[in-house]
Amino acid sequence: MKILNFEQIESWQKSRELVKSIYKLFSGNKDFNFTSQILRACLSIPTNIAEGFDRGTNKEFVQYLIIARGSVSEVKSLVYIAGDLNYIDDNESKILLDKCDELSKIINGFIRYLKQCNRKS
Repeated sequence: MKILNFEQIESWQKSRELVKSIYKLFSGNKDFNFTSQILRACLSIPTNIAEGFDRGTNKEFVQYLIIARGSVSEVKSLVYIAGDLNYIDDNESKILLDKCDELSKIINGFIRYLKQCNRKS
């Protein structure tokens, strides 16, 4: 199936779900610096996937997917810290970490795929 727009990309869809989960859990957090950091990192994921898609070449797209994957790792690190600081409980932490792991795997698979096929040079 040919992907016609970024909204069709599974990693973009999954990253939106992660954004919603993060916003829901941290909307009432009074540590504004922490909350701002995790929200910015989380928002970076779907934004980079969308921007990379519209760059037009696989090489550029892969670069943006690598940035998005890095943002997933940043979110994951911040989730661990949120648990350490008791901003979220163990169950919430596990759910978010699982979503991050799943998203990283999807992005990794997409990167491998894009490196093997041609969509403009």
